[in-house]
Amino acid sequence: MLTRTAVRDGLRLLIRATAVLLTFAGLLAGVVAAALYLQFTGPPAGWAKASGQDALWLGHAWVDGRRTERDLEALAVRLRTTAVRDVYVHSGPFDPDGTLNPDKYPNAGNFLKWWRERLPGIRVSAWLGQRVDDVLDLDDPATRRRVLAGAGDMIELGFDGVHYNFEPIGDGDTEFLDLLSGTRALIGGKLLTTSTPQIEPYSGMRPLARVAVGHDKYWSRGYLREVAARTDQVAIMTYDSYLPFASLYGGHVFRQATLAMETVPATTSILIGAPAYHDHDAGWSDSAESVATAARGARLALTRRGAPHPRFGLALYVDFAATEEDWGEYHRHWVRPG
Repeated sequence: MLTRTAVRDGLRLLIRATAVLLTFAGLLAGVVAAALYLQFTGPPAGWAKASGQDALWLGHAWVDGRRTERDLEALAVRLRTTAVRDVYVHSGPFDPDGTLNPDKYPNAGNFLKWWRERLPGIRVSAWLGQRVDDVLDLDDPATRRRVLAGAGDMIELGFDGVHYNFEPIGDGDTEFLDLLSGTRALIGGKLLTTSTPQIEPYSGMRPLARVAVGHDKYWSRGYLREVAARTDQVAIMTYDSYLPFASLYGGHVFRQATLAMETVPATTSILIGAPAYHDHDAGWSDSAESVATAARGARLALTRRGAPHPRFGLALYVDFAATEEDWGEYHRHWVRPG
């Protein structure tokens, strides 16, 4: 039996060890914060801006009948002044067994017809996905076959491509790679794109974040490279970073864009997700994260590269939440920066 002295000594040792760990974690957080802050300093080059490679996520109302032809005309007027080349229209989600029910997109045919008449130069992909934690099992081959069938239906309907958004997909998930390869074989030269989690900013952060949130918040560069090699575009969801200040979020976007340009194959486009919405997971992110900050972070990353990137743009999330202020920031800080 342990004596009181032994218990007391053990508690003291535990307290000291905890204090050391907390001190180390605090120092590490401080070093990372300082690095992000410094990366968001200095002026971006004048040439570092939009180059006609941007994208926009569109909500489900466009394909379920809530949005009308008049609504699309108004959107067309707005988009003609932007650098948007692609839109991803939410057309799912998949059922738990991987089926994509046509009842979920009854107005898709009309939407595509209206779109072709007004915005023929902007490609339209079907945004498809579902939660994969206890909802949709992508590890099941039969489920993946049904997902592929749904993607094929979207191409048959007339979409220019398929945009996947499954969350959360863990780093190294081979079943997701199999789905991407299968989709490429199915749709041929049509556009294949996917949303991705953020890239591990610095070595060692991925396992720490996984413990904190219960799943992979970050992907390794190696896995991102594998995914990008199977797709035409990767859209990195840089928002919901949980960082409390705009200066840190801007440095985070800089880091994400820089790592992406160093990692993604030259044949694959890189899109940096910009938060045109205002209901973040963490309340402080509503002030820390903005389209303006994401745009400046992306411009600084291009500036550091020293030359324009032929396949680089912003992807705005999302049309139904974007305010006039968001659109103004997009134009002032990315399309036509002063």
